[in-house]
Amino acid sequence: MNFTSVHFLCFFPFVVLCYYCLPLKLRWVWLLVSSYYFYMCWNPVYALLMLTSTFITYLCGIFIDSIRNSKSGDTSRKNIEKTIVIAGLCINLLILFFFKYFNFFNESFQYVWNSLGMSWKMNNFDLILPVGISFYTFHALGYIIDVFRGDYKPEKNFIKYALFVSFFPLLVAGPIVRASQLLPQFYEAHKFDIQRVWSGLLLILWGIFQKLMIADRLSILVNTVYNDVNHYQGFQFVIATVFFSFQILCDFSAYTDIAKGASQIMGINLIDNFNKPYFATSIKEFWRRWHISLSTWFKDYLYFPLGGSRNGKIQTYRNIMVVFLVSGLWHGANLTFLIWGGLHGFYQVLAMISKKYTNIIIDKLQIIRQGFSLKIFNILTTFILVNLAWIFFRANNFNDALFIYKNLFVTNFEVLFTENLYKMGLDIFEFRISLLLIVLLIGVNFIQTKISIRQFIMNLWLPIQWAICILSILSILVYGIYGNNYDASQFIYFQF
Repeated sequence: MNFTSVHFLCFFPFVVLCYYCLPLKLRWVWLLVSSYYFYMCWNPVYALLMLTSTFITYLCGIFIDSIRNSKSGDTSRKNIEKTIVIAGLCINLLILFFFKYFNFFNESFQYVWNSLGMSWKMNNFDLILPVGISFYTFHALGYIIDVFRGDYKPEKNFIKYALFVSFFPLLVAGPIVRASQLLPQFYEAHKFDIQRVWSGLLLILWGIFQKLMIADRLSILVNTVYNDVNHYQGFQFVIATVFFSFQILCDFSAYTDIAKGASQIMGINLIDNFNKPYFATSIKEFWRRWHISLSTWFKDYLYFPLGGSRNGKIQTYRNIMVVFLVSGLWHGANLTFLIWGGLHGFYQVLAMISKKYTNIIIDKLQIIRQGFSLKIFNILTTFILVNLAWIFFRANNFNDALFIYKNLFVTNFEVLFTENLYKMGLDIFEFRISLLLIVLLIGVNFIQTKISIRQFIMNLWLPIQWAICILSILSILVYGIYGNNYDASQFIYFQF
């Protein structure tokens, strides 16, 4: 069930209506049933996988608590706790590996073995990747690690724990939340609040606007170019890649905004997942602004356990590379994603190595460190580096990515002034609308650095608020990308 589908438009109001009509004790049961129905709309069988992961990690938390309160010696208790946690982690990771990575590693081993003149006879499995498996698996893994560390007490109520893993707004594309952020809210009595509901609806509307007006429009040009790379070169690849950078931002940010808005209507607050990432002045800052929930998850559960930056520069560089390579693999079982993650790790390591020399150059040239010019230069540099990495992320395969890189710097300026500019999937009108929407998005992000636009709208006279919403809805209906003649795309992060 897609957030922008008619199905969801009927499903969500019904869920909210029942939610507020039911007594507190039954609300969480209703949300759990609704969440499983939401997930089963894709494939009912794979709901069993999520239930299995939920049940295993729930038992792990209960067993750890039971062992911790037993009369066994400290060493014995710790060893048993570690065994339980390792077992829980391994089972969940094996499920994730089998459905998401088995075929990738099987093909990789087959290639290596064949290159060495040996035979690798294991066949791939014909599997459909369960939607959202990476997200709900990370919810569950984070929970048992937090319980083991003592950062969160085990949840005894299975219904509420199962809801934590499967809560439908964030189930298939995040944000990735911690137990301490979400579970306590399931014990609160959320009363119907018209202001909170209105604020949530505004956020949902902005998410739908980003998806149907911007992301899906840009995707037409991006898909046209990236799915037929041999017919394009130079500035055509530059335009397609820049369009993709805004497509994926609007697509993923739209899902997060709709998820946050839907949750807010029910009185549940989710964490921010994006914070104007293309205003970042470095790759490190970019990852503090982009997919924040995943970045912090890897930092807390992988980077710090590896040693973080505590054991010298070489190990710090190693840890950064490991985290970003794993992050790339998390996004997809493909060499292109692995390289994309590796590039971001390389960017950060290179920045750390060159920091001393960069400071010397800035001092020699007497550049003001907090000056506007340097900030704009850093933002543009970061944006370019991010876009160069996006090529591997979006390319259909490794060979396509290499072809794009080889032909990226062809100087075909004439493309910008001929009809060829409008032969990449978008006609002249749609192309200009796309540029206008990108400028609008940048403007909104800039204004958001100063004030909250949503709060500003809510402080306006009520008829003006309604007029803004009606105008936005009409814009989406008239200029949005949807309908019988258009194959509406799923949210990009559904595949992860």
